[in-house]
Amino acid sequence: MSDDQGFSRRSVLRTASAAGAGLGIGAAGTPAAAAAAPGTAAAAAATQGESATPPRRGRTMIGVPFDERRTVRVGIIGLGQRGGSMIDLFLALEGVRVVALCDPVREKTERAAKKVTDAGQPAPALYAKGDHDFEKLCRRGDLDFVYVATPWDWHFEMAKAAMKGGKHVGVECPIALELKQLWELVDLSEKTRKHCMQLENCAYGQNEMRVLRMAHEGLFGDLLHGAGAYLHDLRGLMFDPNYYEGPWRRKWHTRLKGDLYPNHGFGPVANYMDVNRGDRAVRISTFGSPSLGLAAYRKEHAPKGDESWKETYVKSDMAISLIQTAKGRVIRLEQDVSNPHPYSRLNILGGTKGVFEDYPPRIYLEPDMSGDEWGDFDGYKEHDHWLWKEHANPPGGHGGMDYIMLFRLTQCMRLGLVPDFDVYDAATWTAPVPLSHASIKANGLPQEIPDFTRGLWKKERPGVDSEKPEE
Repeated sequence: MSDDQGFSRRSVLRTASAAGAGLGIGAAGTPAAAAAAPGTAAAAAATQGESATPPRRGRTMIGVPFDERRTVRVGIIGLGQRGGSMIDLFLALEGVRVVALCDPVREKTERAAKKVTDAGQPAPALYAKGDHDFEKLCRRGDLDFVYVATPWDWHFEMAKAAMKGGKHVGVECPIALELKQLWELVDLSEKTRKHCMQLENCAYGQNEMRVLRMAHEGLFGDLLHGAGAYLHDLRGLMFDPNYYEGPWRRKWHTRLKGDLYPNHGFGPVANYMDVNRGDRAVRISTFGSPSLGLAAYRKEHAPKGDESWKETYVKSDMAISLIQTAKGRVIRLEQDVSNPHPYSRLNILGGTKGVFEDYPPRIYLEPDMSGDEWGDFDGYKEHDHWLWKEHANPPGGHGGMDYIMLFRLTQCMRLGLVPDFDVYDAATWTAPVPLSHASIKANGLPQEIPDFTRGLWKKERPGVDSEKPEE
């Protein structure tokens, strides 16, 4: 689930001076609550979500299907840890052809190209001439979909280039890092009529999809609260120059204080609660712990003279956010990658009839259970999503969720279906990155989450809880 290494070390330096400055700005250029003195009218307006939403510049992409096609022609940008493994899953899918590959490190494109030809497909075009060769890939006339798996500060530029080149695009998380960038992607998707998607694989986990169906079937009653997280000890990887090249991911801990990776926790819970499909995320408050973990790890493991000793870490080791929805529900997000912790995404959902908690999975539902003992979640397998019933042992990493996600995406493209999520979901799930930073700087003052749908969230519509289509 971590993004790709492979793009130039320059990429982690070129945004360093501007990264913090632009992230404390609210929707449509309105100063965030962080910039308003507590108790003032400006603070009240920011807290209550009264800042103006920019006018729509195109037609909505809600409910817009893909054009039906026999073969989905894919271009991949970024062939490091993430992209270099995801290509195997693209090649395992029927009706998918990998046409073009891009990475500044030519050896990576050549290794990936061999996988393509070994799979019996024609040799792909290679783009390895510098950091911006991806622009040529995006201008090709024989691509339907561009997949982006690069360091975070390239995501926005690459998503823009793909849509301007007439391609649908799927981006590893986060899709961008500033609110103004999120709005620009929304506007560009509407203008070009091309889908821009956050490829949130955790939305396709077996447990997540089972809970989603159970929630929509009413087994939890009226939904009240949920929680999601990214708790993953990445200290060793962030100090490994061969894993995160640069290492770019550690550099972000010198720039922002908040939740750098909210999507894996936020996306699934937003799906449970039909965020952007009958409810919406309205505001977020974030509190952060001291930033101590990476410095302590460096002291113990990094040799004197290592480039990391020049760095000052400011990101809160543990960022805890509370999001409130228009219906009054509460979503808790946590992120910590700088300290010892077993892997967890929390994945909690509670309602008037019971609660589910993951890691390990356990459930308590009335009238099935009583007393103080958790129930067995395996007893609810009949509620599995049809994707998991048809693909009981999917290939690939992360328990098969990566394959399920790509299978469903390319199925929608081949059959001309509406995608399970869209640019509005991508922007909403990523908005906590800049907003959590602004909230921590303002001692937890709530920050407005923009309505990227511009009012269309009120209409119920399908999402990841899809019906099985006829092939």
